[in-house]
Amino acid sequence: MTGEGHDGESEDAPIQAAGDPEAVSEAAPSAPEKVSSQIERWLAGDGEKTLGGLIDVFQEKSFALIFILLLGVPALPLPTGGATHVFEIIAMLVALQLVAGRDKIWLPERWRKIELGGGGGRTRFLVGLMKVIRWIERFSRPRLRFLFDHRASNTVFGLLVIAGSLGAFLAPPFTGLDTLPALGVVLLSLGVLLEDFAVVVLALVVGGAGILLEIVLGKAAVRGIGHLF
Repeated sequence: MTGEGHDGESEDAPIQAAGDPEAVSEAAPSAPEKVSSQIERWLAGDGEKTLGGLIDVFQEKSFALIFILLLGVPALPLPTGGATHVFEIIAMLVALQLVAGRDKIWLPERWRKIELGGGGGRTRFLVGLMKVIRWIERFSRPRLRFLFDHRASNTVFGLLVIAGSLGAFLAPPFTGLDTLPALGVVLLSLGVLLEDFAVVVLALVVGGAGILLEIVLGKAAVRGIGHLF
């Protein structure tokens, strides 16, 4: 009788667990929340919508988000006339902190108070940014996740951001040559946020092509000027 009772209890256990939604939800790991959903929830929340607030909420992920926000403007296919050089300089300074191994971004208090969701052009830019991120998320999935979020990979990430930002900074004004290097940094940062190595490879191709184009056209311009004298 004792053996029969024990068998009955063991048979009832999986049936009871299978019918219990809470038990099933605890057993199955939940899918990671999308990056666009995290940003939208932060924008819709009650906290301050400032650069400092973004850093405080997203912690280490704020490095990639800061790079997207800073290089997003020069990544637009429009001649900026060097007006975005300050963004590229800040991006390089932040990337140096990532290379140095900092877990959290340090910014002067004046920069931390910059509003990100205060309406006007910033809001339009964030809305457009959300559309781009959601579009990429439709095709993206985690690939080679073990390569991300390590000391070595963060150092490489920072060095690549410095290279792309420097390429955008050195582009001649009103030529639009800063677009591809800046776009490479934006895609690279999205690849890190999404932990998708395929997006990272795409970013390297785009950024590398932009820097190569600058070098080729720059040499051609120097030769052309040399023939004039």
